[in-house]
Amino acid sequence: MKVFNTLTRRKEEFVPLEPGKVKMYVCGPTVYNFIHIGNARPMIVFDTVRRYFEYKGYDVNYVSNFTDVDDKIIKKAIEEGVSAQEISQRYIAECKKDMEGMNVKPATKHPLATEEICGMVEMIADLIEKGYAYEKNGTVYFRTRRFKDYGKLSHKNLDDLRSGGRSLLVTGEDEKEDPLDFVLWKPKKEGEPAWESPWCEGRPGWHIECSVMSKKYLGEQIDIHAGGEDLVFPHHENEIAQSEAANGKEFARYWMHNAFLNIDNRKMSKSLGNFRTVREISEQYDLQVLRFFMLSAHYRSPLNFSADLMEASANGLERIVNAVDNLKHLMGAAQTEAMNEAENATFTQTEEFVKEFEAAMDDDFNTADAIAAIFDLVKFANTTASAESSKEYLKKLFDLIVKLGDVLGLILDKEEELLDADIEKLIEERQAARKAKDFARADAIRDELLAKGIILKDTREGVQWKKA
Repeated sequence: MKVFNTLTRRKEEFVPLEPGKVKMYVCGPTVYNFIHIGNARPMIVFDTVRRYFEYKGYDVNYVSNFTDVDDKIIKKAIEEGVSAQEISQRYIAECKKDMEGMNVKPATKHPLATEEICGMVEMIADLIEKGYAYEKNGTVYFRTRRFKDYGKLSHKNLDDLRSGGRSLLVTGEDEKEDPLDFVLWKPKKEGEPAWESPWCEGRPGWHIECSVMSKKYLGEQIDIHAGGEDLVFPHHENEIAQSEAANGKEFARYWMHNAFLNIDNRKMSKSLGNFRTVREISEQYDLQVLRFFMLSAHYRSPLNFSADLMEASANGLERIVNAVDNLKHLMGAAQTEAMNEAENATFTQTEEFVKEFEAAMDDDFNTADAIAAIFDLVKFANTTASAESSKEYLKKLFDLIVKLGDVLGLILDKEEELLDADIEKLIEERQAARKAKDFARADAIRDELLAKGIILKDTREGVQWKKA
């Protein structure tokens, strides 16, 4: 399996630190509002990477944080007259709803920055002791020049940064030893949440948070660190400096970054009026369509979001879902159970599509080509499955398409749990059928609900139902 490593700027064979295991850290969102579709891309991309590792038999420890203390959260809290914690908890809950809609699996651990402050204070104290950090008037800075490998991820030279003007410099005050030094701890301002530390009552800088959470839940060395390409510099560069200075060893073996997402060929921004949240998209499309759209291009390629491309994705996904539904329908009406010799021979041809799929995913998770392999398999299923096919042959085709779809996080078998409103609607329809003495229809509805785990009980007060 080949992975493009931002650190070396080339594809490398993936070799885990520990055989059969993958330790992976993905930077999560800052929770001060609904997540936007730019946030959604790394969530979907790296969830798919995780799923493929699991498909290949790896035990994946997948950690993705929520940044729940930040200037934007504090600003929102002040605007609403509530606590920063209330804002962050509200939008963590909303983010999890959107993740569920996109079929992003919950991480092994979703740490919160505010719950890991003690570890941050410890790492900062360790960096001061080792001479990599210093304190000035309650603020603690990291000595960027002291870390000799600074710039190795972003391939930026310190002297070029220094001469490159303020735009590239890490913001700070005149009290820094060097304009490139960045903040590890800062004193609190009026109305801000704060924690005790040896230097002052204050809060951590953003970069130290991920270093500490990664170390606590994955160890001093990890296999993969991932996020959007906007995090390469300074966030991930600073994480490397802090972690390697503190731990004395390589922080992450492989660095993966997804490319930007544009809207109608323009950068997404509130000022341009093209800012789209995942929640807004869900009002127009099933979020499975958004997931399919995100995976229709290679994760390192810039992706352009538009209504036309979403419609194309909806149509593409529908083709696959329809093929699966057709196989399910044929299974229900199949006259024979077991496969015959000819069907056995035919089914062996599907191995080619699985090879295509795996070759694409083994080549730096090329989901676009993996989807193409699923389309080839769907075409094969549509041309070889018929009313004369055995139930076993149909089921094997059905299971294979669903299995490959699941690796991409696509829900292709739409046997979804009934919503309460749907159940009530069917009960009303059954009552109407009974009133009209259409007992066959009434019994069919009861059987349909029972097949979906819903038990009906007729009482004097009306029909009661419960889930089996």
